[in-house]
Amino acid sequence: MKDIGQVHNPYQDDKVIDACSLFGAMNTSGRRFSGEDITRAIANMHDRSNGLGGGFAIYGLYPEYADLYAFHIMYLSQEGKTQTEAFLKTKFSIAYDEQMPIRTAARVASPPLIWRYFMDASHHKPEDRSEEDYAIDCVMEINTRLEGAFVFSSGKNMGVFKGVGYPEEIADYFCLERYQGYLWTAHGRFPTNTPGWWGGAHPFGILDWTVVHNGEISSYGINRRYLEQFGYQCTMQTDTEVIAYAIDLLVRKHGLPVEIAARVLAAPLWDDIERLPAGEQELLRTLRQVYGSLLLNGPFTVIIAHQGEMIGLTDRIRLRPLTVGTKGDMLYLSSEESAIRLVCPDVGKTWIPVGGEPVVGRLGAPLQPESVAASGSDATLLEEGQ
Repeated sequence: MKDIGQVHNPYQDDKVIDACSLFGAMNTSGRRFSGEDITRAIANMHDRSNGLGGGFAIYGLYPEYADLYAFHIMYLSQEGKTQTEAFLKTKFSIAYDEQMPIRTAARVASPPLIWRYFMDASHHKPEDRSEEDYAIDCVMEINTRLEGAFVFSSGKNMGVFKGVGYPEEIADYFCLERYQGYLWTAHGRFPTNTPGWWGGAHPFGILDWTVVHNGEISSYGINRRYLEQFGYQCTMQTDTEVIAYAIDLLVRKHGLPVEIAARVLAAPLWDDIERLPAGEQELLRTLRQVYGSLLLNGPFTVIIAHQGEMIGLTDRIRLRPLTVGTKGDMLYLSSEESAIRLVCPDVGKTWIPVGGEPVVGRLGAPLQPESVAASGSDATLLEEGQ
């Protein structure tokens, strides 16, 4: 890691103040757009990063391979690549693969070899296993058993691009100006408890779920132990990884609506629950009893995305910032309002959501009115903003 510190951290700090920058943009009509504005927005919050991690997630990215899993894999050795490709050939039908296009002149530190694969699992998975669970099993096996290989993106028609550097440097390295998607998230990292390395940058993801995170989750240990009961292997020693697995478990496997899953991750305080109507009290008490081990303790703001949805969520007392903006079909989520106004000077409406209340953008639907109401605004303002 010495070369990374020499390039980006000349004072060799062992621990730094928590910052991190988040940005998300979604066109709810499904129109795809380039990443140039996203890169400008996240670069506008440059001082929230320290060059030890940046990354992007893009949805609607691979329309020509929309029905295939797109695995993005980092290789630390040629042996790791050889073993991983042999494994993939036994588990999937590989339609196409290539080295990730990069700009070699970009200013990044010690990049690994990165390859992408477009694969079909339908003829390989056991009949009693869902395709999604089968894909997760394969990701976990590569990341825990094969040396020198790390799957960091595994969804369909989407992809994660991340590494060591400021986010604008990562965008330059991966030539992200060439790509288009209807939903983009971005992250600038200021690591506090884990080292800055290529796999440790955000977004973290599993299948098409991705998470970018600002904060620190003190409940990592109990969250991790709970998730491991369901087959998730937390290999990264980072709190953000457990958030990605938790949302996959709650929404995809257990079928909870996103709004209910948010009540698990950012559960209201007991005093607040006791002041609610009886029916709501019963629901929230049940969630705390069943999913108490998935409650996220500590300050956090996250932007969670998957196909067709982008969700912003803060901890219940809002110890990390989140600003929402809307204009026409566009929904913006950001650590700072300045980044939204940079790329959308005539933004129709901006607000700060209530702690623990999710802001949800969905394809083909306006922003959920309850999210606007929760922010203290009249729901009619949503129509004016959009």
